[in-house]
Amino acid sequence: MPFYIRQGKIPHKRHIKFEKENGELYREELFSTHGFSNIYSNKYHHNMPCKVSEVKPHQIFHGEQWRDSLLQNYKVHTSQCNSEGNFFESRKMHLFNDDVAIYTAKVTEDTSQFYRNAYADEIVFVHQGSGELTSEYGNIRFEEYDYLVIPKGTTYQLKFDDYSDNKLMVIESATMVTIPAHYRIPTGQLTESAPYCERDIRTPILQDAKVEEGEFELVIKYGAQYQVSVLQWHPYDLVGWDGACYPWAFNMKEFAPKVGQIHLPPSDHLVFTANNFVVCNFVPRLYDFHKEAIPAPYYHTNIDSDEVLYYVHGNFMSRTDIEPGSITLHPKGIPHGPQPGKTEESIGVEDTFEYAVMVDTFVPLKLTDNFRNCMVKDYNQSWLEK
Repeated sequence: MPFYIRQGKIPHKRHIKFEKENGELYREELFSTHGFSNIYSNKYHHNMPCKVSEVKPHQIFHGEQWRDSLLQNYKVHTSQCNSEGNFFESRKMHLFNDDVAIYTAKVTEDTSQFYRNAYADEIVFVHQGSGELTSEYGNIRFEEYDYLVIPKGTTYQLKFDDYSDNKLMVIESATMVTIPAHYRIPTGQLTESAPYCERDIRTPILQDAKVEEGEFELVIKYGAQYQVSVLQWHPYDLVGWDGACYPWAFNMKEFAPKVGQIHLPPSDHLVFTANNFVVCNFVPRLYDFHKEAIPAPYYHTNIDSDEVLYYVHGNFMSRTDIEPGSITLHPKGIPHGPQPGKTEESIGVEDTFEYAVMVDTFVPLKLTDNFRNCMVKDYNQSWLEK
């Protein structure tokens, strides 16, 4: 996170005694990253956070690798991938490598269980639906087109306003998801030229501590495995916290895109970075203003990255047969670009109305059976002249 915040009651210094009115101690928990050398938060619990009465294995299946896939351009319609369940069980994995995994989910039911991804940061893109992210740190209201950035190790729930029409895209990152370094000054503040700023970022609002004893099920994901830890005390028992590591939200519609005289590369639409991949987004914007500009992207070969586009809404000037929730994969080593006629159609067009999330990975992605099952069979031939 780019900035420090504090909420609730905290002692005047770290790592000193902090007493309740009855003389008992609040329990301090340091929530740290990169050992003790990067951003962190200090949380103050009513009870020891490690009081676990039982640990038991748990099974959730998200998909398996498609092992004989070919190196070619792909398109899938994720609406054809059956998905139901709560906000973590309903996830269907489409693409993955050691750095990142990409899922979609249609969330159809609530759950009383809490969830924690122990090994990965998560970016949850809310394509459809609204509700509230609840966590130890407090609550964040979310709505369509929100990115929810959730640090690994965070205990949380997603509560939807209703369960009739919800759709998520989830990006799982083995390393910290952060704001690009060139958008920030050395002390962390976002620059004047950055496409979003601190005012656009929504942070948790701490709620009253839940000091409740019982049996609270926490589902923990670690790598591809799951377990259920039964907690003796409700996990949302914080009286206060401070720091710079916490879940936060940013809406795609707050992104202020750059406009150029000629076509700007996708890197100018950068939103988040992590190790070996980046996330960009495309939002409505004016097109290039050179009198001979071609707004459609040029044909290109990404020799160092796989390019994944998740289409959210709008008219996509370089593609046909795109529906909300479609994914295209243009892998490294082979060219792609506008389909026949789309370059010519774009000339003279002054603006575009499109929303899409792009993930560029610098290690090749592996495909899953979910990806294969909702694949458009002839997409790789869509550049052939009819």
